Amino acid sequence: MVRWLIVVFLALVLIEGLAPWLRRLGLGRLPGDFHFRLFGREWSVPLASTVVLSALLALAVKWL
Repeated sequence: MVRWLIVVFLALVLIEGLAPWLRRLGLGRLPGDFHFRLFGREWSVPLASTVVLSALLALAVKWL
């Protein structure tokens, strides 16, 4: 279980680091991506962007 917590933590750090670069590409601003402010902090729930990235990765893995 500790191993999964480490993997999730590293994935979140990686995604947070790549977020500005992905926003320049238009990901994170698709219909279905939710942004809201709570407790003085801005939160993002990129549902549509996650589906698009998953489809692209699945196609890339299938072709390789």
